Amino acid sequence: MIERILRGIAGIVVVVSLGLAQFHSPKWLILTTVMGLNLFQSAFTNWCPMMSILRAMGIKETSR
Repeated sequence: MIERILRGIAGIVVVVSLGLAQFHSPKWLILTTVMGLNLFQSAFTNWCPMMSILRAMGIKETSR
């Protein structure tokens, strides 16, 4: 469950930042870049700050 929520949050942040870059200011692309870099580093470290936040909120990980 937590993985699906994490992917949803990442997708929403990317789409919203792209929309804001298109209609407000290109500086919003910095947020897209930060999200991409965070996803990239989490592929190697298996750690993401949002996972810690979601766990602290009490969202459980699913067992496969």
